[in-house]
Amino acid sequence: MANTNEIKMLLEKVDIIDRITDKDWKQTLNNRKIKELEFHDRDRDQNIIEQISSSDTFEKFYGNKKYYTVAKRSNQFVKEWIRKETIDKIFLDYACGNGSYAIFAASVGAALSLGFDISSISVQNAKVAAVAAGVSGKTRFFQADAENIKLPDNSIDIILCSGMLHHLDLSYAIPEIRRILKPGGKILAYEALDYNLAIKLYRKLTPDMRTDWEKAHILNLNDVKFATRFLELIDIRYWHVLGYLGGKFPILLPFLNNVDRILEKVPLIQRLSWMFTFVLRKKSEE
Repeated sequence: MANTNEIKMLLEKVDIIDRITDKDWKQTLNNRKIKELEFHDRDRDQNIIEQISSSDTFEKFYGNKKYYTVAKRSNQFVKEWIRKETIDKIFLDYACGNGSYAIFAASVGAALSLGFDISSISVQNAKVAAVAAGVSGKTRFFQADAENIKLPDNSIDIILCSGMLHHLDLSYAIPEIRRILKPGGKILAYEALDYNLAIKLYRKLTPDMRTDWEKAHILNLNDVKFATRFLELIDIRYWHVLGYLGGKFPILLPFLNNVDRILEKVPLIQRLSWMFTFVLRKKSEE
């Protein structure tokens, strides 16, 4: 259980990070990270989305969004995990986007819910959304580099990495996650899986929807194995072997979900899943 004093000290550190000027912030980023920042600023800028929403450009940049509507089962698993794990804890939404999971954690009992992102537009969107949800007093959002967050050692109880590890260099990101986790702390990763040839082909045919780094670093089980050099693997699950087809054929989604509940448990076939989740833990004796 997080105490008032540690929350106060952590927020003081967040304030220091948050006061870094935009100019100084960008000078700390290499070219890869600048490209990621620019991509996600565009991806989260509502003005841009509204301007191109009725054009072919929208499909070029955002057409994959329809497939994410079919991921209700895996999204619900993530929310239930957050609900169970974050009560009275310090939670961090790692590369939080518009902050929906951090806001959810605050609403279900987290003592403090933090979120950071490389995109200043994402951070501002999250702050506005937290006010609208009535949880601004229990949330803080700030801009940071996911491979060098600058939060204190052993300061976070629970971390969520949702759809963002493939944007990072894991040789830096995983040790950084381990550094900031408290002993016994957990991380839930929710990621796309890079084995299904049909999905790989789709990614190849829609290059503008992803950065060059992202396209080359969709996660596979070798990445999970690398993570276990630093953290203990305690759970892994597979999601949507066929269900992603419901994005194209919504009427089939209930049937596909029922089939998936079987296929997701079959060795080797489960590797054809669109998404997977895995939970890592920092050993208590560290």
